[in-house]
Amino acid sequence: MSDALIVVSNLSFSWPDDTPVFEDLSFTIPAGRTGLVAPNGAGKSTLLRLIAGALRPAAGSVTVEGVLGYLPQTLPLVGDLTVAEVLEIAPVIRALNAIESGDASEEHFTTIGNDWDIEERTRAQLDRLGLGDVSLTRRLHTLSGGQVVSLGLAAQLLKRPDVLLLDEPTNNLDLDARHRLYDVLGDWNGCLLLVSHDRALLDRMDRIAELDQGEIRSYGGNFTEYEEAVRAGREVAEKNIRNAEQEVRREKREMQQARERAARRAGNAARNLKSAGLPKIFAGTMKRRAQESAGRANETHAARVSEARARLDEAGRALRDEQKIALELPGTRVPAGRTVFLGERMQVRYGERALFAGEGADLTIRGPERIALTGPNGAGKSTLLRVVNGELEPEGGGTKRADGRVAYLSQRLDLLDLDRTVAENLAAFAPGMPEAQRMNLLARFLFRGSRMHLPVGVLSGGERLRATLACVLCAEPAPQLLLLDEPTNNLDLVSVTQLEGALQSYEGAFMVVSHDERFLAEIGVDRWLRLSEGRLLETGAPDV
Repeated sequence: MSDALIVVSNLSFSWPDDTPVFEDLSFTIPAGRTGLVAPNGAGKSTLLRLIAGALRPAAGSVTVEGVLGYLPQTLPLVGDLTVAEVLEIAPVIRALNAIESGDASEEHFTTIGNDWDIEERTRAQLDRLGLGDVSLTRRLHTLSGGQVVSLGLAAQLLKRPDVLLLDEPTNNLDLDARHRLYDVLGDWNGCLLLVSHDRALLDRMDRIAELDQGEIRSYGGNFTEYEEAVRAGREVAEKNIRNAEQEVRREKREMQQARERAARRAGNAARNLKSAGLPKIFAGTMKRRAQESAGRANETHAARVSEARARLDEAGRALRDEQKIALELPGTRVPAGRTVFLGERMQVRYGERALFAGEGADLTIRGPERIALTGPNGAGKSTLLRVVNGELEPEGGGTKRADGRVAYLSQRLDLLDLDRTVAENLAAFAPGMPEAQRMNLLARFLFRGSRMHLPVGVLSGGERLRATLACVLCAEPAPQLLLLDEPTNNLDLVSVTQLEGALQSYEGAFMVVSHDERFLAEIGVDRWLRLSEGRLLETGAPDV
């Protein structure tokens, strides 16, 4: 067996409408942990499905050495299944129970194979993933989204795979569940290939494979080291561009100087020939030779300019398009002493139960605080954001808000009119802003030219986020309290970086629900709250 456990050779794939995804793609994945990164829409999930055999390539081949485990982003599970059925151990358990009851039929031994310890291995695996209290007979529809993801991972690990493919495995996982997954994958000894925008998880990889324009580039080291390599490559590309630009200018200058010298020599020669009184035929020959010489020199310099421009174009192609958001938002500034929100002894119903235990919860947001609201899935974090926003009034206790505007970005990003263009939506949020200023502002949010005149409904997820941020952060009046509910969900890494840039520019208070620790660190969270078991507690930053 070679070192490569996944071998993709000359793979081509198109969708049924003939939209090409990959063309003649070749790469290998060795043992160890590899993170696959690329913008949304580049084909990461499609590539995993091709490797897993869930899709057939139009051409080329995929070879996987050993047993394969594959956890897709969307799990094709039926709610009435039991945990044992999802784990694909139900037949083995039935056979074990039959033998214990005295039925020694050969078929039971065949079913069990080498899995005599399946219950012990299963319980150990479920314990590691935080599912130790989940019965094997429990129905799937009674589990949370995060528990279903963890259960799906346990099912793959119980296969003892040599190669494991994971597509966004931390989606729907809270911080505790994420760290349990990190620990499990940290002990992984086979070949792991995962797609994720969770940078804390990607920092636990041995290498990063970047899918860019239909090709795979491999970088040794984790995601932080990959970012450093990309940054260094960008600096080299920028230097090459500067050098190439200087070379083009120098070659053009030398070509112009050569033309001027040739013109002066031609003028001097014409005067000398005239004063020498040479025959016209001889003078014509001399003039023609001079012109031919000048033409050859001109062609030589033109070729050198063309070559210099080609090197400039090549250097430009090597430069990555770094699309970052950087702007100033002075209108969002909040004085340090201003109370933006005050909630006292709040009592809120969350479905059939109380959100807060005892006499309710207190919450004060003062000045430009940057608050992370954490807690297990199902604790009621989104409900608390709705209370702070005023969308949901508490049944007991009281709330007060400062005069400044509160903006709430839900997971659905549903603030904008989908039929209006990006520019029209911004005009609705900031009607007093001059059009030229709005155009300049949208350019800062990376909507340039015709992009700002597209209907919001046709935008990608990352573009819709940028459009929403532009309208919310630059609205009249500007928000002094910003509430964000899992804002990085379903965003690619480029879009997450753009969101970070916008929030770094924001000068008001915000409260954000997120399980993305790197994101929370980048946006400068300085206060941590945890909602768990009906209590809202002040905590420090979690240990990474």
